[in-house]
Amino acid sequence: MKKLTAFILSALMAVTALTGCGGQSSSSEASKDNSSSQSATGDWSYIADKGDLVIGITYFEPMNYKDENGELTGFETEFAQSVCEKLGVKANFQKIDWDSKEVELNAKTIDCIWNGLTITDERQENMGISTPYMENKQVMVTKAENADKFTTAEAVKGATVVAEKKSAGEDVAKGDEFFKEANYVSVDSQAKALLEVKSGTADIAIIDYVMSIGTISDGTDYADLKVVEGKDFAKEQYGIAVRKGDAETLQKINNAVQAVADDGKLEEIAKKYNLQDLLLVKAK
Repeated sequence: MKKLTAFILSALMAVTALTGCGGQSSSSEASKDNSSSQSATGDWSYIADKGDLVIGITYFEPMNYKDENGELTGFETEFAQSVCEKLGVKANFQKIDWDSKEVELNAKTIDCIWNGLTITDERQENMGISTPYMENKQVMVTKAENADKFTTAEAVKGATVVAEKKSAGEDVAKGDEFFKEANYVSVDSQAKALLEVKSGTADIAIIDYVMSIGTISDGTDYADLKVVEGKDFAKEQYGIAVRKGDAETLQKINNAVQAVADDGKLEEIAKKYNLQDLLLVKAK
């Protein structure tokens, strides 16, 4: 009888142990399902919880630049601040290496790229990109005395052409037939491209048209430079990039951009920087 009782108790203990193991496995699977579900909703709860949107930028006028007091300003700066106000978070600007922008985004050192980002098929495959908010194109900038010279491919033959690495300007310099016999050199920013031309170490810089509006005029550091008239390349549109698959954050940003346009703030900011004619988002 004692042996039978011991056997029954032993069996019951084994069943209890197996039940416990089964419960632990189910709990683990539930945790995995919950984690997967949370990931699928995107980054908005993560952004909202920390209270700021970390925005990856580079410095170039008139988009994001330091004023005479060392304060960050510009069209994109004010635009992003207005959108973040609608979103209920703080705009936290972080200067990045443009060449590493997607790495920074995927590593979560920034939450979005908002700095004259040209929308391309490749970028749409790798990132979530907002509704286009501004149109742009690439232009040639050279010293004023050479502006009438570099109007043909033959004249550009052998000239040193610079553009920002991994930018729309670089795509033009490398891919457009107009520059096929020029000597292309990449630099780390559009500002550096202009400096190269100003110093005489390059003949032509290929930059965003919007940058030329805010940078090359009387009274600026680049008053001796000029855009080559009649030579526009790669008409494009700007968008705001978030991590791939983050539909929730993207929708919230799109809605906030429209709200800033609807209350007239977007056009007001654009007029301040002479960019109003390039806006694609209008008040409803």
